[in-house]
Amino acid sequence: MKKLNIIIVYNKEENKILMCKREKEPYKGKFNLVGGKVENGEDELHAAYRELNEETGITNDDIKITHFMDFEYRMQDMELEVYVGKLNKDVDLVEEVNKLYWIDKEENFFDVEKFAGEGNIGHMVKQVELYKDKLF
Repeated sequence: MKKLNIIIVYNKEENKILMCKREKEPYKGKFNLVGGKVENGEDELHAAYRELNEETGITNDDIKITHFMDFEYRMQDMELEVYVGKLNKDVDLVEEVNKLYWIDKEENFFDVEKFAGEGNIGHMVKQVELYKDKLF
């Protein structure tokens, strides 16, 4: 089964979420969470930190991320691991491919015209908000 990860990154004030604007399909032109592929045999948490660093320049010194939930897409033979964390300081972002944006956490992440994932980003953010006292 192919594994992918995405990381919900809050700024240190917990009022914005880091997103990228997709440059290619799927979801070209829409906002998405950062993340990528887990390599065969790679530790999943290591893969999440690696992808976060590659796509944003954020390191494990800047944030502690927690494995929060998974989505299994059986018809696609794929698992999507969801991580979440809050920055412990301001950081200078380094874009890899996709342009990065801080989006207000009150945004309607269920808006499928603006955000990737058929509403899943909205669901994930709502779940994080329910448990953020335990996560942060």
